[in-house]
Amino acid sequence: MYIDFIFNVFKDNKSNISIIWKGNEYTYKSLINNIEKSIYLIDSNSIKPGTVVALKGDFSPNSIALLLALIEKACIIVPLSGTSNTCQKQLLDIAQVEFAFIINENDDITTKKFSQISDNEYYKLIREKEHPGLVLFTSGTTGEPKAAVHDFLALLEKFKLRRKALRTLNFLLFDHWGGLNTMFHILSNGGVVITTIDRNPENICKLIEKYKIELLPASPTFLNLMLLSGGYKNYDLSSLKIISYGTEPMPESTLKRLNKAFPGVNLYQTYGLIELGVMSSKSKKDDSLWVKVVGKGYKTRIVDGILHIKAKSAMLGYLNASSPFTDDGWFITGDEVLQKGNYIKILGRKSEIINVGGEKVYPQEVENVIQEMDNVAEVTVYGEKNSIIGNIVCAKIRLETNENKKQFIINVKEFCRSKLETFKVPVKVLLSDENLYSSRFKKVRI
Repeated sequence: MYIDFIFNVFKDNKSNISIIWKGNEYTYKSLINNIEKSIYLIDSNSIKPGTVVALKGDFSPNSIALLLALIEKACIIVPLSGTSNTCQKQLLDIAQVEFAFIINENDDITTKKFSQISDNEYYKLIREKEHPGLVLFTSGTTGEPKAAVHDFLALLEKFKLRRKALRTLNFLLFDHWGGLNTMFHILSNGGVVITTIDRNPENICKLIEKYKIELLPASPTFLNLMLLSGGYKNYDLSSLKIISYGTEPMPESTLKRLNKAFPGVNLYQTYGLIELGVMSSKSKKDDSLWVKVVGKGYKTRIVDGILHIKAKSAMLGYLNASSPFTDDGWFITGDEVLQKGNYIKILGRKSEIINVGGEKVYPQEVENVIQEMDNVAEVTVYGEKNSIIGNIVCAKIRLETNENKKQFIINVKEFCRSKLETFKVPVKVLLSDENLYSSRFKKVRI
């Protein structure tokens, strides 16, 4: 009923490959059979419509089948990643999970029942409509993760429009709408989803070569690591047609190097939020960070430099936080932007701006400069409290190879002075041997 439009695609492509997982190929016919088994499993555990069900996995055949089956049974689904280091007990409590399916690395399924009562007002709204629901969590880098509650049908609406499906690597994680968005786009168009547990650059390049992958959706941090590794030079990646990037700002230096390393590949900037889904977007050029949000169901405006979006796919609200919507239904993204005509350029999160004696410093601007230096693998810029000027600019850097640390710190400050206004130059520079990114291949903000 709820996924009939996807099921019809599956039936039309029964003999075609739908998923490649651990080197094994699964047809659309086998996916249909798996979904039917999953529906039986749901029924045999007496899981009723409106039940809050956690689903822990990583785009394995059973994870995908169970997700689709839970939608069909009108459950409220809480996807959790099988590889994320996030404290998942906290997430289960916040979401008031009543039942869980846990899928291990061998695609085996175990179950667990909880005694929690899920009585949130947004859950009640979904149940009244008899719709499936979806709960996604923010990263929680600045506090407790916020749980965004969606009417799943509003998110699925855009997949009813048929598009061309490329052979695609499902790089982003199972609990991230970017990852789910990729999966739904490919499967609803009869394409092939290539999945992997191992997301290191070497393995990704191997998979692109082996399976002639055409579309690689990834984070800027991962793409930077892939360039730094140089491993892409050792594989035939000529099948790639598109590299899409999102989830965090793209450093200008990384974008320039991507264009140089993959001259025949289209570089495509996406824009999305857990609270709104992934919106249709269009980059001005392959080497440009200017992007416009296009397509039906979205409106944008800029208020005091902050991007506001009104979307039909917007969440109902947070389970554990106040509403981020204006009285007339605009979502306040928290992203500071510049505007040129229909295009915007994201400067950074308002919450991350460093106030130095009343002057604004955008961490990304300083990071872009430092990233231009030789031997810089990663850099994170942040503010530190100062009793005189409010905040000072600090930079934490991981080097590609060892060198004289004292001299390098001097060089960083001198290089920044040549490129930036004085108040933007880092006062404190720290060198680290640790990675400055998370298990999701996103920059860790301090």
